[in-house]
Amino acid sequence: MWIRGLVIGALLAGCIVKHVEVPHLTGTCAGACDHYVECKPGHAKLDHDRCTRECPSVFGDPDSLMAYESLSCQDAVEYVDGTGTRAVSSAL
Repeated sequence: MWIRGLVIGALLAGCIVKHVEVPHLTGTCAGACDHYVECKPGHAKLDHDRCTRECPSVFGDPDSLMAYESLSCQDAVEYVDGTGTRAVSSAL
């Protein structure tokens, strides 16, 4: 009986581990810009180019970059674009 409990517990633990995704934090502008572009549909090339240009002047160290990379997609896009619905192409 206790063996069945162990098997069920192991199966449940395996399911939980499979569904928990840990973001890959690089602490680099490349990683932060990749996260931003993955989170924002639309003008991927324009958004990535703009992010690459602006990132070094916004983030000063790997810790702040890793903090940005760990944001949810909604928060990551709002941090860069604000809460408005302004398109990147109109800002250029």
